[in-house]
Amino acid sequence: MEIWIGRNGERHGPYKEADVRQWLRSGQVAGDDLGWYDGLADWQPLASLFPDELNQATSATPPPFSAAPLPEQATTVALEDYAGFWKRFAAYIVDSLVLYIPNKLIMTAMGAEAAQEQLSNAIQGATGNAEAILHAYSQFYGAIGPASLVTFVVAWLYFALCESSSWQATLGKMALSIRVTDLHGARISLPRALGRYPAKMLSAIILFFGFMMAGWTQRKQALHDMIAGTLVLNGRAAAQRSDRHRDQSPSGSRFDA
Repeated sequence: MEIWIGRNGERHGPYKEADVRQWLRSGQVAGDDLGWYDGLADWQPLASLFPDELNQATSATPPPFSAAPLPEQATTVALEDYAGFWKRFAAYIVDSLVLYIPNKLIMTAMGAEAAQEQLSNAIQGATGNAEAILHAYSQFYGAIGPASLVTFVVAWLYFALCESSSWQATLGKMALSIRVTDLHGARISLPRALGRYPAKMLSAIILFFGFMMAGWTQRKQALHDMIAGTLVLNGRAAAQRSDRHRDQSPSGSRFDA
């Protein structure tokens, strides 16, 4: 397991768990320094993460972190590389095409096409009869309601599972080389991803203004990003991990800190 360490508003790492435990015992890091690892909901004091090691720590005063390690510098740059509105829009078009076929199959299997044909025939036979037309539309929406609900759930799970996975992106976002992260640049949890998708409904119902906010907000966040506490950054998750590991020098695994 790899641990990130936070002190004075800066992040350092990632470091091996065994090294962090050793630094706690030797006093090179303090119990009130913050720690985070993949899967942890939020930053926590190292004293909470490794209480058994802290009990063995010496009273030595931890020296300040060095600003030299390249991995931390690379992470800082990546966090400022926000994906813009048009790139996100193009990714959404790709995702819509990906979902089109399963949605089409679901709608057909659940009778949506038959309901559409019945609506068309009913409208043609009720020309000028507003009451009959309204009744036809009422029957149509009642007939396609279950199918629409299923396609919504499919899309919801598609976005949530993909964006909370190690990909951190849907197929559309991967095609455009962008990814979804939390406000610290880390992979988001499944509950957060599940909340992010329905938040898009709020972005849509205000005349899509919530989506357009990604074009001018400081961190290129849409309304649903602000609600879910997420960012959309340039670069694939796998590429970011390989870049971070490649940039690490031999001294990068030490806490010269």
